[in-house]
Amino acid sequence: MNYLQYYPVDIVNGEGTRCTLFVSGCEHKCKGCYNQKSWSFCSGILFDKAMEDQIIKDLKDTRIRRQGLTLSGGDPLHPKNLNTILSLVKRVKFECPDKDIWVWTGYKLSELSEQQKQILPYIDVIIDGKFIQEQADPSLIWRGSANQVIYRLKDLK
Repeated sequence: MNYLQYYPVDIVNGEGTRCTLFVSGCEHKCKGCYNQKSWSFCSGILFDKAMEDQIIKDLKDTRIRRQGLTLSGGDPLHPKNLNTILSLVKRVKFECPDKDIWVWTGYKLSELSEQQKQILPYIDVIIDGKFIQEQADPSLIWRGSANQVIYRLKDLK
C-alpha cells in the first residue's frame, strides 16, 4: 500500500487532535473529488514498518496528546489497501487501546464485503458513501456530501 500524506498532528479530520494518514488508491473516482491525486494506487510513498512505527510513536507521544488515528484517502477499505490497514488498526488497538480510529470510505457500510467487515471491530467511527457533488454541503461536519453517513460503531455493537 502507498500513502500520499501523513499528518502527525491534525485537528480537522475527526474529533480532537489526531494522527491522519491519507492512503493512495480509490476506484470510486467521484466527480468533484478534492483529492483526485489519491486515485492512483501508485501515487505517494510505500507504507512500511518505519511509517507504522512512527504512527504508534506519535499516538503515544505525551507532549501532544492525540485522541486517535484517522484513515482517509484514497480509500482505506479498497481491497488493495485492506490487508495493510487491517494490520495497522489491530496494532493501534493493541498498543494504544485508549485511542480511537476513524475511517473514511466510499463504500457503504451496508455493502461491505466480508473481508472489509473484518476491520469493523477495530475502528470506532466510519464515514461511508461516495462524495456526490450534487449533494455537496460545506456546512456538514466531517462529510463532503449529504448522502455520507457517520456511524459511531460502539453505538451499533
